[in-house]
Amino acid sequence: MGPIDRVRVRALEGGTAIEREDVLAVEEPLEIRIRSEERGPPFSFVTTMRTPGNDEELAAGLLFAEGVLDCRNDLIAFQRPTDPRIDSELRANVLIATVSPGASTRASRLQRGTVMGSACGVCGKTSIENVIPSDHPPLNAALRVSADLLYGLPETLRKRQSIFAETGGLHAAALFSARGELREIREDIGRHNATDKLFGTFLVRDELPLSDSILMVSGRAGFEIVQKAYAAGVPVVASISAPSSLAVELAQATGVTLVGFLRERRLNVYANPERVGS
Repeated sequence: MGPIDRVRVRALEGGTAIEREDVLAVEEPLEIRIRSEERGPPFSFVTTMRTPGNDEELAAGLLFAEGVLDCRNDLIAFQRPTDPRIDSELRANVLIATVSPGASTRASRLQRGTVMGSACGVCGKTSIENVIPSDHPPLNAALRVSADLLYGLPETLRKRQSIFAETGGLHAAALFSARGELREIREDIGRHNATDKLFGTFLVRDELPLSDSILMVSGRAGFEIVQKAYAAGVPVVASISAPSSLAVELAQATGVTLVGFLRERRLNVYANPERVGS
């Protein structure tokens, strides 16, 4: 199934009941399995709820954010199950990542036994100590941006949310250059999935870290969004809504500049404000 579905609904418009077609964002499970480059049977790493599309990028970004992949060379290939006895719809919701032996070892230590909902980013990682390795220093990127540049990002984001425009039900994550140019945008029913799809794109291209870039997300900026930005080396994270308290704490600890309530030519800077000029 694609990213959207069409259903018939009974709607009330001005007190009149009508039958019409509505468009919904699709939510389906994706099981990510891990196989070592040295071969051997794959094992299930995690199942996440997502909007179908850009599955390889989603898996790459999730495995990177989780600490399974350290770099592009850890990712060898993706493939779907090939057993013809498995239903084709099931095969479409399973992705096998062949990874380096080191990445496979890390995955076996980190694998989850639960299904991640579309609202769950780093479920189970409940403290900053579990997210920031002791040998990873705070970001020290030289990027500086003006408030005027940031003010223009939400409108660009809205104009490029093609599936949201149809359904009203998807989040978006976009990467902008230091000059405010849109580099890539991804959509998903979960904001953390959209972010994983975005960063997975650049991991596959071997373009991490993204130290000269700005991450813009729809909705709120949660703890997991800041964690993923830090892992990808992004020094500025902006959101049209509020951050959580733990997101602010994590941004302060990791050197990420965190901007919230970016709308209608106003914004709040919650952490590391020196990167944002007037």
